[in-house]
Amino acid sequence: MATDVKVPVLGESITEATLGEWLKQPGDSVAADEPIASLETDKVALEVPAPEAGVLGDHLVAVGDTVEVGAIIAKIEAGGGAAASTAKAAPAPAAAKAEPAADDDTAASITLSPAVRRLVLEHGVDPSKIKGTGKDGRLTKDDVEQYVKSGAAPPLVEKGTAKGAEIQPAATSASVAGGRNEERVRMTRLRQTVAKRLKEAQDTAALLTTFNDVDMTAVMETRSKYKELFAKKHGVKLGFMGFFAKAACLALKDVPSVNAQIDGDEIVYHDYVDISVAVSAPNGLVVPVIRNAEAMSFADVENTIGDFGKRAKDGTLTMADMKGGTFTISNGGVFGSLMSTPIINPPQSAVLGLHRIEQRPVVMPDGSIEARPMMYLALSYDHRLIDGREAVTFLVRIKEAIEDPTRLLIDL
Repeated sequence: MATDVKVPVLGESITEATLGEWLKQPGDSVAADEPIASLETDKVALEVPAPEAGVLGDHLVAVGDTVEVGAIIAKIEAGGGAAASTAKAAPAPAAAKAEPAADDDTAASITLSPAVRRLVLEHGVDPSKIKGTGKDGRLTKDDVEQYVKSGAAPPLVEKGTAKGAEIQPAATSASVAGGRNEERVRMTRLRQTVAKRLKEAQDTAALLTTFNDVDMTAVMETRSKYKELFAKKHGVKLGFMGFFAKAACLALKDVPSVNAQIDGDEIVYHDYVDISVAVSAPNGLVVPVIRNAEAMSFADVENTIGDFGKRAKDGTLTMADMKGGTFTISNGGVFGSLMSTPIINPPQSAVLGLHRIEQRPVVMPDGSIEARPMMYLALSYDHRLIDGREAVTFLVRIKEAIEDPTRLLIDL
């Protein structure tokens, strides 16, 4: 008897997704709850688990197709459960199955999770050369990372196809130098949504950006003095984001309109601070939310951000992680950005942009000139709700708190 594999519930208000990748092929034995396909929604990528053990039947949906919640994408035939359930006792020698390519090149058809596949493509390695230590001999992230560290990684390139992407050996230098190639790759659902929302923000909001700069000396000295003790006590590094998140909470308390949003002809004010933190993921920008940041400690903030960053890279952020948010902090400085004008994340009304720290000459109160570690701050905001005076006041409050971190402890 066959069991239907259905698209699971994707989250509140999310009714459809795109089939991003098949992780199992027809005829493969699968264990209960083993991932067999990857779906892309407007916000996250998620895996579809097998409802029971058996043998996977034909794919009923192609890569790139749009599927609705509850749609049947495949069937699992009974009879393969024994092989799947005993796979752990007698693991396959490798997770890769070599298939001949359509031309003279050799292509590898490998069952990879989305996170492992992204890592393989990021480092340009041949997954068929790596010994898998996961279930049924599947590759894990650690397998790929250890292989890369060993220095035995032959380069690969990813070639886009109408039905997804194949992993193929890199072209020779002669062929690369002799051609003018183009590649068409379908935008992921996440990238399409990001593009749509950012354009909507430009079309709807009256966007304006105000700048200031901040002397990072006090924060850097504080981190240097307490970083080892902080890490030992809380198990996480004391980073810059904790300071800026707490400074933003104080500033938003003083200037509540920056933490508000427009709903029709009404303004919605929030007595809590849910900070969306812009995180770079393999498929695009994601903005998980630190909820009730005003009530969190430095350690809580740093642990939450660290967890977001790890899960964004692994592709395991959930819809609940992204929901809501009253204000956004985007740290372009980690990529070396000197200055930018970030775009707000609707329906929020403002976003704080952080940039790289660099030594610049600063005239001190006594008239002397010193080299100080300075950072530009940028506040982009919806001028329909936030006036220039409020935007400037907000940035001044951030500047005051960062240049004198004791304000963060005594709420000044």
